[in-house]
Parts: sequence; structure tokens; C-alpha cells
Amino acid sequence: MNIEFKINEFSGPLDLLLHLIKESKMDIMNIEIEEITKQYMDYLALQEKMNLEIASEYLVMASELLEIKSKLLLPNEKVEDDEESDPREELVNRLIEYEAYKEITKVLHNKENLRSEIYTKAPENVKQYIDENKEINCDVSLDDLIEAFKKYLQRKKENEPLKTKVTVNEISVSSRRYDIKKVLAKKKRVSFFELFPIVSKEYVVATFLAILEMAKSKELVIKQEGTFEEIICEVPNEK
Repeated sequence: MNIEFKINEFSGPLDLLLHLIKESKMDIMNIEIEEITKQYMDYLALQEKMNLEIASEYLVMASELLEIKSKLLLPNEKVEDDEESDPREELVNRLIEYEAYKEITKVLHNKENLRSEIYTKAPENVKQYIDENKEINCDVSLDDLIEAFKKYLQRKKENEPLKTKVTVNEISVSSRRYDIKKVLAKKKRVSFFELFPIVSKEYVVATFLAILEMAKSKELVIKQEGTFEEIICEVPNEK
């Protein structure tokens, strides 16, 4: 059988052998070693005719194939348990293992191609978006508020998971500002966490943004007596 293949398209001797076996439609578990050895040696001869350098690993495989071929030509040897030893067994196992790795490589390569089609935005400095002319009317930094907000969410998560169901009535920042004004008009001074009576993603986000806007517009003052102390929201003192 004449097998046509291109030179230098194989990644190694096992790759070449696997190609020859598939092209010859042989059973990998029952390799016709004489035919495969002939095809393999023809490949090396073609390399020499084209003045191409033959890698040493190909020559090593050639010697292994010739050794297996010579063993098969000799009378069958018996081992101690009276079972015939097949000199092709080790080569077959190596080919099966190599084929498995080759298939996995194809899958990983496909995943790599898919990943290359996904573009993510690189991190950037957000300071350019900060309006330095606006200050929060409080003695607590924005980082402190965010940290307190995180602790609030963590505390609520331990007791009750945040609702993920989309509600018909969307909670707006303006409506939460109105509600907070009513609370401050009645109590004058409340804990930061008291302003989050409902545990839902929409509600807590709208409330947090409402507090920040009210602090910027000096509708409320955010205070903290000391480090790790409770954060308080209160009505600003009228001068």
C-alpha cells in the first residue's frame, strides 16, 4: 500500500507511526509491524533523498521497529506462565497514550481559540472620574462607608440571603432619599445600619447611593466617634 504524507509535519516518531497506522487502516492493538516498519523506513529514506536532517529520535524508533520485527520473525518464546509475550505490546501502549494526549491537546487548543475571542477591559485609574470639588459632609471617609457597607451585607448574608428575584416596582435612589429624610425628621440621629431595614440587592444599593448623595448635598451628616465605633447619620446643625 502506497502511503502519501508530507515531510516535517510530524511532531515526533510516535506521531509519524500513528499517522501511518491510521492511513493503513490498521488496528492499533494488532499492528502489522512488517508493513509499518517498511513505511517508516521509506519515510527516513525520503528524508535522506531530500537532504533533510533526520532527528535522532526518529533513528531510535527505527531501531526499535527493526528489533520488534526481528523478534516476531523468530520462533515464539514462552514465558513462565506459558503465555506468549508480544514484542509489540510496549509500543502499542506508548501509541495509545500518545493518541490520548494528542486528543486532549486538540481540546485545549480549541478552548484557547475560544478564549482569544473574549476581550476584557484592563483595570484603570478611577481617580479621573472623582469630582474633587464635591465633598461628603461628614468626618468619615468614603472607604470607611464602603467597609461598613460590606460588613452590613456580610452580617445580613449570615442571617438571610439577599433576594435575587426581580421586583415589579423598582426602588429608585430618589425614593430612598425621601424615606431617609422622613426618618431623620422623626429621629434626628440614627445608625447607618438602621437605614437598611429591607434586605434586597435593589434596596440596599439604592439606599447606599441615597446616603452618599444626601451627604454631598449636606442633607445629612455622617459621624463616627472613634475607630471601629458605630457610624451615625444625623441631621446637620443649622447655623
